[in-house]
Amino acid sequence: MSIISNNYLINGDKLLLKQLLQKLTLFVLVNLIFSNQAYASEINGIRFWQDPEKTRIVFDLSEDVKYKLFTLPNPSRLVVDIQQSSLNVDLSKIELPKEFVNDIRSSSQPTKTRIVIDLKQKMTTNDFKLKPFQKFGHRLVVDLKPKNGKKKVTKTAKSAVKNKNRDLVIVIDAGHGGEDPGAPGGEKGVNLAVAKKLAALINKEKGMKAVLTRTGDYFVQLRKRTEIARENRADLFISLHADGFTDKRVRGTSVWILSPKGADSEIGRWLEQKGNASDLAGGVDISHQDPLVAQVILDLSMNYSVGESLKAAELVRKQLAKRMPKMHGKGIKKAAFVFLKMPDIPGMLVEMGFISNKAERKQLKSSKHQNKIAKSVLSGVKSYFKSNPPDGSLYAVMAKTKSHKVKSGDTLSEIAQSYDIPISSLRAHNQLKNDRLRIGQVIQIPGV
Repeated sequence: MSIISNNYLINGDKLLLKQLLQKLTLFVLVNLIFSNQAYASEINGIRFWQDPEKTRIVFDLSEDVKYKLFTLPNPSRLVVDIQQSSLNVDLSKIELPKEFVNDIRSSSQPTKTRIVIDLKQKMTTNDFKLKPFQKFGHRLVVDLKPKNGKKKVTKTAKSAVKNKNRDLVIVIDAGHGGEDPGAPGGEKGVNLAVAKKLAALINKEKGMKAVLTRTGDYFVQLRKRTEIARENRADLFISLHADGFTDKRVRGTSVWILSPKGADSEIGRWLEQKGNASDLAGGVDISHQDPLVAQVILDLSMNYSVGESLKAAELVRKQLAKRMPKMHGKGIKKAAFVFLKMPDIPGMLVEMGFISNKAERKQLKSSKHQNKIAKSVLSGVKSYFKSNPPDGSLYAVMAKTKSHKVKSGDTLSEIAQSYDIPISSLRAHNQLKNDRLRIGQVIQIPGV
């Protein structure tokens, strides 16, 4: 240390030496404090999520941070300055959504870390922070959307037109996804796997069409799920989940519907926004109704929806009970799930089992078991619609359809005449290329 000269020691000035050592100690301590403050937070992860509406960037942080975010043109770039932080991520190993992002790079400055993301087009941004939750710590979230409003990602939901002889629309919601992992053990992946299997089975059925709320590993807001159902004019909404519980011995499958208490609170929320509630009461416009009248209309609609939900849920549970190793509890369970609060669409939640139970987790991840769940749910859904076919649906036509077994001497014109229907309708409904019949052939008679 050059600041402590030999002259001080030779002259024996112990007091001056002591003062110098104190100043030196203070200098070191101050530098350590400021050094720790300058890098108070670590950036431990940078993750990209993509869904049909946006690209989400998540920064995993060890502490809460202050930050600044802006975009630059020519070329398009997103710049994120995270104050008092250090980068603890290998950027070269980050999987980038190549459709929108060219590259990601960083630079370190005395008081901040700068992350630069090179974009392929101009994007709008929405940013916010999230507090620690479950296994996640502090997070900074940035959502990107193309400025032109067009995102070249396969859309999950396509509008279904309600017309004569239309397909029934069943919306299947794979619970959780993306930033929301669900119960530890891989719930979100199991949910999506079964949802896809169920959708495939439904789409093979004549008169049915499936719509998934998500087709990949991304999160869909709870209210958005009901929006998807309503946009597609769904006849039924089914949400698939796998339970997690502190007692790992607990196991079994269960089916849930909306509780009356939940329905009441949701009605209150909608009445505050009754200007947008015209489509919530089966097409009845309540936007100009007296509040008491509006309450009655929504009460009736919600009571009908809950009643139909119970019918469908009981039939699905019956089929699951035939095939599942164990059911959890007796009868249908009820709770105030946000995504089931629809007065115009019946809905249920199927808890496929406890992923927190080791044996059941193994089953839930088995493709064979997943197929068994999907087939059980489909059987219950078909039973419900056979007994309760919506007007205008092909199922309603099929419910009225009779069959005629061809006997010796029968002709197509005589069969048409006996059932008082045009022969052309008989040909079209049975996809007959000519009028030739064979003994024992079964002819379907539509609309009888």
